[in-house]
Amino acid sequence: MINLEVPRKFEQLVDQAHQAAAEFFRPHSRKYDQAEHTYPKELDMLAALLDGLSAAGGGAGAGGVRRGGSSKKDEGNRNGSNLQLLLGTIEMCWGDVGLLLTMPRQGLGNAAIASVANDEQIERYKGKWAAMAITEPDTGSDSGAIRTTAVLDGEHYILNGEKIFVTSGERADCVVVWATLDRSLGKAAIKSFVVDRDTPGFELVRLEHKLGIRASDTAHFRLDNVRVHKDNLLGSPDINTEQGFAGVMQTFDNTRPLVAAMAIGVARASLEETRRLLAEAGIPVDYDRPAFTQSAAAATFLQLEADWEAAYLLALEAAWMADNRKPNSLQASMAKAKAGRAGSDITLRCVELAGSVGYGEGTLLEKWARDSKILDIFEGTQQIQQLIVARRLLGKSSTELK
Repeated sequence: MINLEVPRKFEQLVDQAHQAAAEFFRPHSRKYDQAEHTYPKELDMLAALLDGLSAAGGGAGAGGVRRGGSSKKDEGNRNGSNLQLLLGTIEMCWGDVGLLLTMPRQGLGNAAIASVANDEQIERYKGKWAAMAITEPDTGSDSGAIRTTAVLDGEHYILNGEKIFVTSGERADCVVVWATLDRSLGKAAIKSFVVDRDTPGFELVRLEHKLGIRASDTAHFRLDNVRVHKDNLLGSPDINTEQGFAGVMQTFDNTRPLVAAMAIGVARASLEETRRLLAEAGIPVDYDRPAFTQSAAAATFLQLEADWEAAYLLALEAAWMADNRKPNSLQASMAKAKAGRAGSDITLRCVELAGSVGYGEGTLLEKWARDSKILDIFEGTQQIQQLIVARRLLGKSSTELK
């Protein structure tokens, strides 16, 4: 059983994350939503603080899911870095998800490095800000159809292709680029490479204008004969057709629960603000009475809260399983699917419940509704997550169930 109270050893982290969200993220939320593509310089001080906390073992830095045998010391149930990071992410996104996504050294690429890099690579990229580049103009949800190529040439790989929708791509120090060593071998040949931003041939094409998370830049890159040393390949260079896509996909076991946590944080912010507005309007929400005996607005609110709690519990389970070195691919996809859809539904319904107040810029409800939509799309769309869950439950392969 999972103890649904915040573990005592994480209470300080959660309090610090909430304080940062309340005192910095929330007050600056509207400012950097309106000033798209402007880097929030105030984040540098906050990022330095988080670096210090992480070094001391108490921070909320980008973690990873590292597989391996358990020692006796690791046996038994435990709450570790994955649950810690998930709880911190929820609190920070209660403040502003866009600002969290542009936090230095907290990128999705950092999670990839933490998950699959060897000890030398982890040390080499320690303190670096790493973005993640997967999606291509002709390759969206099907990551296995990646066309960016990596050809070995002596001590280097030569990368060619295009990458779009790279979160914090321009601001990061390096980018984890997914590329294929041999397209004829399918998913098994896809590997990830750490590419420094100043590498010749690694060209920034443009920054996107977006519906939400405007504080976070989204970049489009072109790779034209980019030479990357073979030591920058994450994981094994061997193509194992038996293992298939499992090596690079392991990163998603970590990042999908984190995206779920982002949706949970934004949805909680919307629920709290809506409860306040309902109370001001004289519409109480009574937890001791059945929903059908209350006003339509109160009944709807209770339904939304129940949906939120289901998403929250699934995310906790996925993170807890990672901490206990249990395969969590199914649970990670379930958490991402549920939280992504629930977050979008909850924030939109909160705008509806608040009426004209929710639709204007007097509150942050309309912004949270815009921000939450991407959380149901990136790191694998709602449809892809449901497909993964179905394959896992039915024991079907990707060729058997499309």
